Amino acid sequence: MTSRFFVLGLLVGICSVTLASDPSPLKDFCVADSTSSDSVVHVNGKVCKDSNLVEAEDFFFSGLHIEGNTSTPSGNIGTKAIIPGLNTLGISMARGDFTPSGFSSHVHPRASEMVLVLKGRLEVGFVTSNLENRLITKFLQVGDVFVFPQGLVHFQRNARDTTLSAFSSQNSELSRVSIACFESNPAIPVDLLAKAFQVYEKTASQIGGI
Repeated sequence: MTSRFFVLGLLVGICSVTLASDPSPLKDFCVADSTSSDSVVHVNGKVCKDSNLVEAEDFFFSGLHIEGNTSTPSGNIGTKAIIPGLNTLGISMARGDFTPSGFSSHVHPRASEMVLVLKGRLEVGFVTSNLENRLITKFLQVGDVFVFPQGLVHFQRNARDTTLSAFSSQNSELSRVSIACFESNPAIPVDLLAKAFQVYEKTASQIGGI
């Protein structure tokens, strides 16, 4: 009998772990309060604005129709929709603009991304995780949609286009692989970079501009 209770308890414990997930919001909304001294805290959401003071403007953003300045090293710029009402809802949106030779290669550690091509033609792709490391890539036309799974290295390259991206997190973050590896502060030792990328130390130094 004791062994049966032990097995039952073990199964309950396993199920409780398996069914665990992020909690659903306990309110209809939690508009970020920009006036609060605690509003800079950003751990799964910011301080909520008094619901009696919430208005339509808290759920509105105008500006994704404006082309961004693509005078960047990568020829790409992103414009994020800043909407206080998205706080704790687990979604976000951004516009991406590319020059004819523009590209972007990065990782979103906390979100999957869905991209919609609004103008031009876009080459996209992502690399699956170990041990496959398989490249999945496709050329997109206007109106096409593509999904990048959360946490996977992915890229977008273009012949002049505009995209609209949606993310499964209000704070997806963006980590560019090259900058994270070769421009960290303090710098990653050159010998480690050489081993990680399987190149000579001189080559690693030249890549990082050391």
